[in-house]
Amino acid sequence: MIKSSLKLLTGLSAGLLVMGCSSSSFVSAPLISYPNTSPRISELSESESQRWGHLDLVRDTVPGMSVDRAYSELLKKKKGQTVVVAVIDSGIDLDHEDIKNVLWTNSGEKPGDGIDNDGNGFVDDIHGFNFLGESYHEQLEFSRILRLKIGDETLQKEARAELDKRLPEAKGTLPQLKQIEQFVSMAHQNIVKGLGKENYSLADLDSFEPKSPQEEQQVGVLKQVFGMGEDIPSVLSNLNEGIEYYSAQLDYNLNVDFDGRKPVGDDPYDLNDIDYGNGNPDIRDDKESHGTHVAGIIAAQRGNKLGVDGVAKNVQIMAIRAVPDGDEYDKDIARAIRYAADNGAKVINASFGKSFSPNSEWVYDALKYAAEKDVLFVHAAGNDGNDLDDSSNPNYPNDHQMKNSPEIVDNYLSVGALTSSFDSDMIASFSNYGKVNVDIFAPGADIYSTMPNDDYEYKGGTSMAAPAVAGVAAMIRSYFPDLTAAQVKQVILDSGLAIEIPVIVAGAEGEEKNLNEISKTGKIANLYNALIRAAEISK
Repeated sequence: MIKSSLKLLTGLSAGLLVMGCSSSSFVSAPLISYPNTSPRISELSESESQRWGHLDLVRDTVPGMSVDRAYSELLKKKKGQTVVVAVIDSGIDLDHEDIKNVLWTNSGEKPGDGIDNDGNGFVDDIHGFNFLGESYHEQLEFSRILRLKIGDETLQKEARAELDKRLPEAKGTLPQLKQIEQFVSMAHQNIVKGLGKENYSLADLDSFEPKSPQEEQQVGVLKQVFGMGEDIPSVLSNLNEGIEYYSAQLDYNLNVDFDGRKPVGDDPYDLNDIDYGNGNPDIRDDKESHGTHVAGIIAAQRGNKLGVDGVAKNVQIMAIRAVPDGDEYDKDIARAIRYAADNGAKVINASFGKSFSPNSEWVYDALKYAAEKDVLFVHAAGNDGNDLDDSSNPNYPNDHQMKNSPEIVDNYLSVGALTSSFDSDMIASFSNYGKVNVDIFAPGADIYSTMPNDDYEYKGGTSMAAPAVAGVAAMIRSYFPDLTAAQVKQVILDSGLAIEIPVIVAGAEGEEKNLNEISKTGKIANLYNALIRAAEISK
């Protein structure tokens, strides 16, 4: 985007007022580089595990983003401007102890009066907007296509093929998980009773004398769990998560007869039907945790001695509830992007995606609108372990209209996920990749962040990698407000660390590749370098 001379001078003046003459200290600091390719051998401590995405590759041999180092070495005594980051996601726990003080508040709106006070077209949008009403469970898009008979015969066949692939897997896996969970749970309870203690070790199992063949079998299974490096509570938790996931698949996501939109009351395939939703983007269920986790990664209040620290300070989170427990609607996403752009967001985090998008043109138009409004759009690359450059692996939204190139906008960033392992397992097995269609990688596996009801948990996905980069973008826009969205994107790409070690994609059976073969940059995101690079081009 080309700025007029007057606008550029105004932006530069604003930046100087915020930073004084501090940009020179950014520039004088050397960029981090890491020529050493030796893998990390030691395990992470608990405290390291809870913030590994903030650690430094050189000092900690962990592929974090050097967040702690940036704050301690580059940002002391420096003040930035406030930046609004829109989180288009599920609902966010607006009362969370680590989030409530970093929420965007619409000063032009009076809470609870049922009037659109600021005339922006949305009533009572105090901290954002809720496009889902009181709905939460939802179908996947291909299930909706079949239920509503959307599109032509080709689209119908593609949707049917996807359902025929996914439905048998869910139907077969759910009873297996239930059976395994029941056996492990029963074995665990019996051994706890036999040993007389809740927490036991492999040595305890070795010394335990079974009193029946059934008990001997139970001990054997529990030993197998320990042998895999897992503890029993974690295994049971994972099994229950799997049971919940496949239950939801069968009850809602893959259920062609289910209508999750009914409580909303609109026609989600009519872009002109806009009288729906409300101004309360809070969670509707304790299990509706995705948006809360994402928001915490970006901006959980720093330095309050609670839970976690977000990547970015000087941030206000605009909560936009538009992603249900299933596939999002193109209409909601298009309207959410425009809402964010119209109401002051400078960064949008988009930790969602799907393989079918019957009204993708609505979203493409919204992305172009956000680009015109100078808003950076940070998108999660997806969790299918797929090469997104392959046209048989569609992923929406994107910036290329399923043609790989040319890009239709310059404000779109696609982010893949890293693990904390600095070795061939550095790329998360679930992460999508692509030399053309994934821009950069960032911490995304086993990320500790905020959960509903003042809780904190580990979650993994490119959904966690995108907000890490959104946090970096927010910091750049805070300290260097003269830079455009396109420039911020380029800063992030240019300033990443190029790592010269081969990595495995799509899990243990996947191919070994170099980072520059699976992303546009061949780099991992780095806040420290990004601030220095931003200072260089902001002078």
